[in-house]
Amino acid sequence: MLDIEGLTLTPADRDLLREPAVGGVILFTRNYESPAQLADLVAAIRAVRSPPLLIAADHEGGRVQRFREGFTAVPPMRQIGRQYDSDPGAAASLARTAGWVVASELRAMDIDLSFTPCVDLDWGVSEIIGNRAFHRSANVVAELAAAYCRGLREGGMAAVAKHFPGHGAVVPDSHQQLPVDRRSFSDLLDDMRPYEKLVGSRQLAGVMLAHIVYSEMDSMPAGFSNYWIQNQLRSQLGYDGAVFCDDLSMKATIPYGSMPTRAKLALDAGCDMVLVCNDRAAASRTVAALREYSNPLSLVRLARLHGTGHVLRETLLASDEWQAATDHLFHGLDVPRLTLDS
Repeated sequence: MLDIEGLTLTPADRDLLREPAVGGVILFTRNYESPAQLADLVAAIRAVRSPPLLIAADHEGGRVQRFREGFTAVPPMRQIGRQYDSDPGAAASLARTAGWVVASELRAMDIDLSFTPCVDLDWGVSEIIGNRAFHRSANVVAELAAAYCRGLREGGMAAVAKHFPGHGAVVPDSHQQLPVDRRSFSDLLDDMRPYEKLVGSRQLAGVMLAHIVYSEMDSMPAGFSNYWIQNQLRSQLGYDGAVFCDDLSMKATIPYGSMPTRAKLALDAGCDMVLVCNDRAAASRTVAALREYSNPLSLVRLARLHGTGHVLRETLLASDEWQAATDHLFHGLDVPRLTLDS
Protein backbone atom coordinates (compact mmCIF):
# COMPACT_ATOMS: atom_id res chain seq x y z
CA MET A 1 0.00 0.00 0.00
CA LEU A 2 1.51 3.26 -1.20
CA ASP A 3 0.81 6.97 -0.88
CA ILE A 4 0.66 9.70 -3.49
CA GLU A 5 2.04 13.21 -3.28
CA GLY A 6 -0.74 15.62 -4.20
CA LEU A 7 -4.37 16.38 -4.94
CA THR A 8 -4.45 14.60 -8.31
CA LEU A 9 -2.81 11.55 -9.83
CA THR A 10 0.31 12.19 -11.90
CA PRO A 11 1.39 9.96 -14.79
CA ALA A 12 4.17 8.64 -12.52
CA ASP A 13 1.57 7.79 -9.85
CA ARG A 14 -0.48 5.85 -12.38
CA ASP A 15 2.53 3.91 -13.62
CA LEU A 16 3.51 2.92 -10.08
CA LEU A 17 -0.02 1.97 -9.03
CA ARG A 18 -0.30 -0.38 -12.01
CA GLU A 19 2.63 -2.47 -10.74
CA PRO A 20 1.46 -5.98 -9.75
CA ALA A 21 2.91 -5.74 -6.23
CA VAL A 22 0.74 -2.70 -5.41
CA GLY A 23 -2.58 -3.49 -3.77
CA GLY A 24 -3.71 -0.23 -2.24
CA VAL A 25 -3.38 3.51 -1.71
CA ILE A 26 -3.44 5.40 1.59
CA LEU A 27 -4.57 9.02 1.53
CA PHE A 28 -3.27 11.77 3.81
CA THR A 29 -4.23 15.35 4.63
CA ARG A 30 -2.04 16.61 1.79
CA ASN A 31 -4.30 14.72 -0.61
CA TYR A 32 -7.43 16.59 0.51
CA GLU A 33 -8.74 19.99 -0.51
CA SER A 34 -12.52 19.54 -0.67
CA PRO A 35 -15.12 16.78 -0.92
CA ALA A 36 -15.43 17.33 -4.68
CA GLN A 37 -11.66 17.12 -5.19
CA LEU A 38 -11.43 13.99 -3.03
CA ALA A 39 -14.24 12.30 -4.98
CA ASP A 40 -12.40 13.02 -8.23
CA LEU A 41 -9.11 11.69 -6.83
CA VAL A 42 -10.70 8.47 -5.57
CA ALA A 43 -12.43 7.97 -8.94
CA ALA A 44 -9.09 8.39 -10.69
CA ILE A 45 -7.47 5.80 -8.41
CA ARG A 46 -10.37 3.42 -9.06
CA ALA A 47 -9.83 3.78 -12.80
CA VAL A 48 -6.16 2.72 -12.63
CA ARG A 49 -6.76 -0.99 -12.05
CA SER A 50 -9.38 -3.71 -12.36
CA PRO A 51 -10.12 -5.16 -9.89
CA PRO A 52 -9.67 -1.82 -8.12
CA LEU A 53 -7.03 -1.00 -5.52
CA LEU A 54 -7.97 -0.73 -1.86
CA ILE A 55 -8.24 2.91 -0.81
CA ALA A 56 -7.60 3.70 2.86
CA ALA A 57 -7.03 6.55 5.30
CA ASP A 58 -6.16 7.03 8.96
CA HIS A 59 -9.44 8.63 10.03
CA GLU A 60 -9.90 7.74 13.71
CA GLY A 61 -11.17 11.06 15.03
CA GLY A 62 -9.42 13.49 17.34
CA ARG A 63 -5.99 14.50 16.11
CA VAL A 64 -5.85 11.54 13.68
CA GLN A 65 -8.47 12.61 11.14
CA ARG A 66 -7.12 13.23 7.65
CA PHE A 67 -10.09 15.09 6.20
CA ARG A 68 -11.49 18.04 8.15
CA GLU A 69 -13.45 20.65 6.18
CA GLY A 70 -16.69 19.04 5.03
CA PHE A 71 -16.43 16.08 7.43
CA THR A 72 -17.84 15.65 10.93
CA ALA A 73 -15.17 16.37 13.56
CA VAL A 74 -15.19 13.03 15.39
CA PRO A 75 -13.79 13.38 18.93
CA PRO A 76 -10.83 11.42 20.31
CA MET A 77 -11.88 8.03 21.64
CA ARG A 78 -10.79 8.91 25.19
CA GLN A 79 -13.77 11.26 25.31
CA ILE A 80 -16.07 8.29 24.80
CA GLY A 81 -14.12 6.29 27.39
CA ARG A 82 -14.65 9.01 29.99
CA GLN A 83 -18.36 8.93 29.24
CA TYR A 84 -18.25 5.19 29.98
CA ASP A 85 -17.18 5.86 33.57
CA SER A 86 -20.47 7.62 34.27
CA ASP A 87 -22.82 5.90 31.80
CA PRO A 88 -21.57 2.70 30.10
CA GLY A 89 -24.65 2.26 27.93
CA ALA A 90 -24.53 5.82 26.63
CA ALA A 91 -20.81 5.48 25.87
CA ALA A 92 -21.33 2.27 23.90
CA SER A 93 -24.10 3.94 21.91
CA LEU A 94 -21.84 6.92 21.17
CA ALA A 95 -19.00 4.61 20.09
CA ARG A 96 -21.33 2.86 17.66
CA THR A 97 -22.54 6.19 16.30
CA ALA A 98 -18.96 7.47 15.92
CA GLY A 99 -18.04 4.35 13.94
CA TRP A 100 -21.06 4.76 11.70
CA VAL A 101 -20.32 8.44 11.02
CA VAL A 102 -16.67 7.71 10.16
CA ALA A 103 -17.61 4.85 7.86
CA SER A 104 -20.59 6.44 6.15
CA GLU A 105 -18.80 9.73 5.41
CA LEU A 106 -15.74 7.92 4.01
CA ARG A 107 -17.87 5.49 2.02
CA ALA A 108 -19.68 8.47 0.51
CA MET A 109 -16.26 9.33 -0.94
CA ASP A 110 -15.87 5.68 -2.09
CA ILE A 111 -12.98 5.12 0.36
CA ASP A 112 -12.83 1.48 1.44
CA LEU A 113 -11.46 1.57 4.95
CA SER A 114 -10.00 3.55 7.79
CA PHE A 115 -7.26 2.06 9.96
CA THR A 116 -9.43 2.12 13.03
CA PRO A 117 -10.25 1.44 15.86
CA CYS A 118 -7.15 2.05 17.96
CA VAL A 119 -7.50 -0.51 20.77
CA ASP A 120 -4.27 0.27 22.61
CA LEU A 121 -4.77 0.68 26.35
CA ASP A 122 -4.38 4.09 27.92
CA TRP A 123 -1.43 3.35 30.21
CA GLY A 124 -0.76 7.09 30.50
CA VAL A 125 2.81 6.98 29.16
CA SER A 126 2.56 6.97 25.35
CA GLU A 127 2.22 10.42 23.82
CA ILE A 128 1.69 9.06 20.31
CA ILE A 129 -1.31 7.04 21.57
CA GLY A 130 -2.57 9.37 24.31
CA ASN A 131 -6.22 10.29 23.84
CA ARG A 132 -6.55 7.97 20.83
CA ALA A 133 -7.12 5.16 23.36
CA PHE A 134 -10.62 4.51 24.66
CA HIS A 135 -9.66 3.65 28.24
CA ARG A 136 -7.17 2.06 30.62
CA SER A 137 -9.38 -0.98 31.23
CA ALA A 138 -8.99 -3.78 28.69
CA ASN A 139 -12.62 -4.83 29.15
CA VAL A 140 -13.89 -1.29 28.59
CA VAL A 141 -11.72 -0.92 25.47
CA ALA A 142 -13.05 -4.23 24.17
CA GLU A 143 -16.67 -3.23 24.78
CA LEU A 144 -16.39 0.23 23.23
CA ALA A 145 -14.30 -1.01 20.31
CA ALA A 146 -16.90 -3.71 19.59
CA ALA A 147 -19.62 -1.06 19.50
CA TYR A 148 -17.46 1.13 17.24
CA CYS A 149 -16.83 -1.85 14.92
CA ARG A 150 -20.58 -2.48 14.66
CA GLY A 151 -21.01 1.14 13.62
CA LEU A 152 -18.29 0.80 11.01
CA ARG A 153 -19.92 -2.31 9.58
CA GLU A 154 -23.34 -0.65 9.47
CA GLY A 155 -21.71 2.22 7.58
CA GLY A 156 -20.24 -0.17 4.99
CA MET A 157 -16.69 -0.49 6.29
CA ALA A 158 -14.57 -3.27 7.77
CA ALA A 159 -12.69 -2.73 11.05
CA VAL A 160 -8.88 -2.73 11.23
CA ALA A 161 -7.71 -2.73 14.85
CA LYS A 162 -4.27 -1.47 15.86
CA HIS A 163 -1.49 -1.72 17.09
CA PHE A 164 -1.12 -5.43 17.95
CA PRO A 165 -0.18 -6.64 20.54
CA GLY A 166 -0.29 -3.18 22.19
CA HIS A 167 1.40 0.21 21.83
CA GLY A 168 0.15 1.97 24.94
CA ALA A 169 2.86 1.00 27.45
CA VAL A 170 5.96 2.41 25.71
CA VAL A 171 7.07 6.03 25.78
CA PRO A 172 8.99 6.34 22.47
CA ASP A 173 7.15 7.10 19.22
CA SER A 174 7.92 4.42 16.60
CA HIS A 175 7.78 7.13 13.92
CA GLN A 176 11.03 8.41 15.45
CA GLN A 177 12.77 5.43 17.11
CA LEU A 178 12.37 1.74 17.90
CA PRO A 179 10.48 1.25 21.19
CA VAL A 180 11.26 -1.77 23.36
CA ASP A 181 8.58 -3.14 25.68
CA ARG A 182 10.31 -5.25 28.36
CA ARG A 183 7.18 -6.53 30.09
CA SER A 184 6.58 -10.23 30.52
CA PHE A 185 4.00 -12.10 28.46
CA SER A 186 1.62 -12.20 31.43
CA ASP A 187 1.81 -8.41 31.69
CA LEU A 188 0.83 -8.10 28.00
CA LEU A 189 -2.34 -10.15 28.36
CA ASP A 190 -4.42 -7.07 29.20
CA ASP A 191 -3.21 -5.34 26.01
CA MET A 192 -4.23 -8.34 23.93
CA ARG A 193 -7.64 -8.84 25.54
CA PRO A 194 -9.48 -6.42 23.19
CA TYR A 195 -8.16 -8.40 20.21
CA GLU A 196 -9.20 -11.67 21.82
CA LYS A 197 -12.74 -10.42 22.34
CA LEU A 198 -13.04 -8.77 18.91
CA VAL A 199 -11.67 -11.84 17.13
CA GLY A 200 -13.96 -14.09 19.15
CA SER A 201 -17.01 -12.07 18.09
CA ARG A 202 -15.75 -11.91 14.47
CA GLN A 203 -15.63 -8.12 14.48
CA LEU A 204 -12.24 -7.72 12.79
CA ALA A 205 -11.33 -7.99 9.11
CA GLY A 206 -7.91 -6.41 9.64
CA VAL A 207 -5.22 -6.01 12.30
CA MET A 208 -2.22 -3.68 12.13
CA LEU A 209 0.99 -4.67 13.92
CA ALA A 210 3.09 -2.40 16.13
CA HIS A 211 6.68 -1.44 15.30
CA ILE A 212 7.76 -2.43 18.81
CA VAL A 213 10.13 -5.09 20.13
CA TYR A 214 8.63 -7.11 22.99
CA SER A 215 12.00 -8.30 24.17
CA GLU A 216 10.86 -11.01 26.60
CA MET A 217 9.18 -12.88 23.73
CA ASP A 218 11.05 -12.07 20.51
CA SER A 219 13.97 -9.95 19.34
CA MET A 220 12.10 -8.80 16.21
CA PRO A 221 9.49 -6.00 16.09
CA ALA A 222 5.95 -7.37 16.03
CA GLY A 223 5.47 -6.53 12.34
CA PHE A 224 8.50 -8.69 11.44
CA SER A 225 7.73 -11.42 13.98
CA ASN A 226 6.49 -14.90 13.15
CA TYR A 227 5.92 -15.34 16.89
CA TRP A 228 3.42 -12.47 17.14
CA ILE A 229 1.69 -12.99 13.79
CA GLN A 230 1.59 -16.77 13.40
CA ASN A 231 1.86 -18.04 16.95
CA GLN A 232 -0.14 -15.50 18.92
CA LEU A 233 -2.49 -13.74 16.50
CA ARG A 234 -3.28 -16.59 14.14
CA SER A 235 -2.84 -19.74 16.27
CA GLN A 236 -3.66 -18.61 19.81
CA LEU A 237 -6.36 -16.02 19.04
CA GLY A 238 -7.69 -17.84 15.96
CA TYR A 239 -7.63 -14.73 13.78
CA ASP A 240 -8.12 -15.34 10.05
CA GLY A 241 -8.34 -11.80 8.63
CA ALA A 242 -5.80 -9.52 6.96
CA VAL A 243 -2.61 -8.49 8.75
CA PHE A 244 -1.02 -5.12 8.00
CA CYS A 245 2.53 -4.08 8.75
CA ASP A 246 2.55 -0.40 9.77
CA ASP A 247 4.43 2.11 7.60
CA LEU A 248 7.90 0.79 6.84
CA SER A 249 9.17 4.37 6.49
CA MET A 250 8.96 4.80 10.27
CA LYS A 251 12.40 5.21 11.81
CA ALA A 252 11.75 2.22 14.10
CA THR A 253 12.29 -0.08 11.11
CA ILE A 254 15.57 1.41 9.82
CA PRO A 255 17.85 -1.08 11.66
CA TYR A 256 16.31 -3.96 9.66
CA GLY A 257 17.74 -3.15 6.25
CA SER A 258 16.65 -1.53 3.01
CA MET A 259 12.97 -0.93 2.33
CA PRO A 260 12.67 -4.03 0.10
CA THR A 261 14.38 -6.09 2.82
CA ARG A 262 11.98 -4.79 5.47
CA ALA A 263 9.00 -5.53 3.24
CA LYS A 264 10.17 -9.09 2.70
CA LEU A 265 10.74 -9.56 6.43
CA ALA A 266 7.17 -8.49 7.14
CA LEU A 267 5.64 -10.63 4.39
CA ASP A 268 7.72 -13.68 5.36
CA ALA A 269 6.58 -13.27 8.97
CA GLY A 270 2.94 -13.43 7.87
CA CYS A 271 1.81 -9.90 6.97
CA ASP A 272 -0.62 -9.70 4.08
CA MET A 273 0.12 -6.07 3.17
CA VAL A 274 2.87 -3.59 4.04
CA LEU A 275 2.66 0.19 3.93
CA VAL A 276 5.45 2.26 2.34
CA CYS A 277 4.77 5.98 2.63
CA ASN A 278 6.55 9.30 2.19
CA ASP A 279 9.52 7.85 0.29
CA ARG A 280 8.74 7.42 -3.41
CA ALA A 281 12.21 6.18 -4.37
CA ALA A 282 12.12 3.46 -1.70
CA ALA A 283 8.55 2.58 -2.65
CA SER A 284 9.60 2.11 -6.27
CA ARG A 285 12.49 -0.14 -5.27
CA THR A 286 10.21 -2.20 -3.03
CA VAL A 287 7.56 -2.61 -5.71
CA ALA A 288 10.22 -3.74 -8.18
CA ALA A 289 11.69 -6.21 -5.69
CA LEU A 290 8.25 -7.73 -5.05
CA ARG A 291 7.14 -7.90 -8.68
CA GLU A 292 7.10 -11.72 -8.64
CA TYR A 293 5.68 -12.03 -5.11
CA SER A 294 2.29 -13.70 -4.81
CA ASN A 295 0.21 -14.97 -1.91
CA PRO A 296 -3.30 -16.06 -3.00
CA LEU A 297 -4.53 -16.35 0.60
CA SER A 298 -3.49 -12.75 1.28
CA LEU A 299 -5.47 -11.64 -1.76
CA VAL A 300 -8.57 -13.35 -0.40
CA ARG A 301 -8.16 -11.70 3.01
CA LEU A 302 -7.57 -8.26 1.48
CA ALA A 303 -10.56 -8.60 -0.85
CA ARG A 304 -12.82 -8.70 2.22
CA LEU A 305 -11.76 -5.14 3.08
CA HIS A 306 -13.42 -3.42 0.14
CA GLY A 307 -16.22 -1.17 1.30
CA THR A 308 -19.91 -1.73 0.62
CA GLY A 309 -22.95 0.49 0.20
CA HIS A 310 -21.50 3.53 -1.56
CA VAL A 311 -24.00 6.43 -1.58
CA LEU A 312 -23.56 9.97 -2.85
CA ARG A 313 -22.37 12.46 -0.25
CA GLU A 314 -25.35 14.71 -0.91
CA THR A 315 -27.70 11.79 -0.33
CA LEU A 316 -25.96 10.90 2.93
CA LEU A 317 -26.00 14.44 4.33
CA ALA A 318 -29.68 14.81 3.46
CA SER A 319 -30.63 11.55 5.19
CA ASP A 320 -32.47 11.31 8.49
CA GLU A 321 -29.96 8.67 9.65
CA TRP A 322 -26.95 10.99 9.22
CA GLN A 323 -28.79 13.88 10.88
CA ALA A 324 -29.75 11.70 13.85
CA ALA A 325 -26.19 10.35 14.18
CA THR A 326 -24.53 13.76 14.13
CA ASP A 327 -27.15 15.10 16.54
CA HIS A 328 -26.28 12.20 18.84
CA LEU A 329 -22.58 13.07 18.74
CA PHE A 330 -23.35 16.79 19.17
CA HIS A 331 -25.45 16.24 22.27
CA GLY A 332 -23.41 13.40 23.72
CA LEU A 333 -19.87 14.65 23.07
CA ASP A 334 -20.27 18.32 22.07
CA VAL A 335 -19.11 17.61 18.52
CA PRO A 336 -19.26 20.66 16.19
CA ARG A 337 -22.10 20.45 13.71
CA LEU A 338 -21.31 20.02 10.03
CA THR A 339 -23.43 22.35 7.97
CA LEU A 340 -24.99 20.88 4.84
CA ASP A 341 -23.28 23.42 2.55
CA SER A 342 -19.76 22.48 3.77
